Amino acid sequence: MDEVPPIILIATPILLPIATSIGIDPIQFCIIMVLNCGIGLLTPPVGALLFIGSAVAKLPMERVVKATLPFYVCMLITLVLITFIPGISMLLPNLMH
Repeated sequence: MDEVPPIILIATPILLPIATSIGIDPIQFCIIMVLNCGIGLLTPPVGALLFIGSAVAKLPMERVVKATLPFYVCMLITLVLITFIPGISMLLPNLMH
């Protein structure tokens, strides 16, 4: 939504040099960053997508949050796997080189 581009524009110049200095590939860093932004859009209390989902479904926010809990778990597991096993996120980029 509207929060992601400013986050990427502000955080990338600060975090990318740190990530590359500890050995994280820039492509992997971008994948990690975009996934983190997606998780942030769904996480209460400021998750914009929760408000949109709640309004569209005409359900209270608490019910929408409870319904999305399994997805939070999947996203966090994916984030951990992508972060600590670079081969997962770098498979396609490595095939293109």
